[in-house]
Amino acid sequence: MPSRPSSGQPAPHIAPTPGTPAALGYRMPAEWEPHAATWLSWPRPEGISFPGGGYERAVPALVGMVGALAESEPVCINVCDDAHEAEVRRHLGRLPGGYAHVRFYRIPTNEPWCRDHGPIFVTRPDAPRVAVCDFDYNAWGWKYPPFDSDDIVPTRVAEALGGLPVYYPKIILEGGSVDVNGSGTLLTTESCLLNPNRNPNLKKAQIETVVRDHLGVQNILWLGEGIEGDDTDGHVDDLTRFVNRTTVVTVIEEDEHDSNHEPLQANLHRLREMAAEDGSPLHVLSLPMPSKIVRDGQRLPASYANFYIGNTVVLLPVFSDPHDAWAASVLRQALPGRKIVPIDCRELIWGLGAFHCLTQQQPA
Repeated sequence: MPSRPSSGQPAPHIAPTPGTPAALGYRMPAEWEPHAATWLSWPRPEGISFPGGGYERAVPALVGMVGALAESEPVCINVCDDAHEAEVRRHLGRLPGGYAHVRFYRIPTNEPWCRDHGPIFVTRPDAPRVAVCDFDYNAWGWKYPPFDSDDIVPTRVAEALGGLPVYYPKIILEGGSVDVNGSGTLLTTESCLLNPNRNPNLKKAQIETVVRDHLGVQNILWLGEGIEGDDTDGHVDDLTRFVNRTTVVTVIEEDEHDSNHEPLQANLHRLREMAAEDGSPLHVLSLPMPSKIVRDGQRLPASYANFYIGNTVVLLPVFSDPHDAWAASVLRQALPGRKIVPIDCRELIWGLGAFHCLTQQQPA
């Protein structure tokens, strides 16, 4: 039976580690670099992310996600208590191959979006090889209180992993708002990271300094607006993703009458003028957008860019849409050697996120 490494007690305070990660040789690895594990925060049935009975309807996609990672890497799942763990075990019992690759941690969360509230791991060649950056978290601009449990997840994960060094940048930054190539270049968006509901007292240059100091990047590339329905104010993981050091995939909307057409074209034009840290121009591959999904009068932020790169698989959100096969083909070309696993996210997207939003990689 999978072990439960965490005691369920509040994590002891970890004092801030002196220095900055970059000055000490740390960097944020690219997602395609080897993982030790994938971290998730399983949603609470009573949480706000999947209202109106949406939790039970989203469970098949969640179970499919965990199952798809079985041969790729261990999966670490944050749960609130015994009852929550029993609930998750009941659902994972549907997996035909079982869930021996799963480990449960008593780290309570408010909502399941581990990409945004979880730790951002950084690595360096010498010991201590792995550290945690614990950015502040305010639920995308105070949109969904309470978020006190989510805000302390990174430090609790560091403690559960044996007391990893922790750095506290003291700015609001969600993991979904940045994407890196692992060699010094980072993508983000003005609509999110410069939004006054995040760090109203900081200018762009100050935010860039903190990001460079903590994620070990030198070259920060700024896109503009996000997609309609994205309550994160435009996370880059719904828009544009690195798939190797100099190649990105970016979503486009071909329908000129769709509200996403112009902002995505503007981002595409910016990308074509951008370069990696060594001056190499970016190679840009286009991903389609799925057809508009509207529920209860609200457009949902369905995007094929919200895929997750595991050690041996790529989890691709699909929507029973004619563009599903096109998106899978693009990623098959962009990430050779990994199995593309399409999973139906028509119910999961009711929570306004998909696989990248739910996951956080722990580098090997």
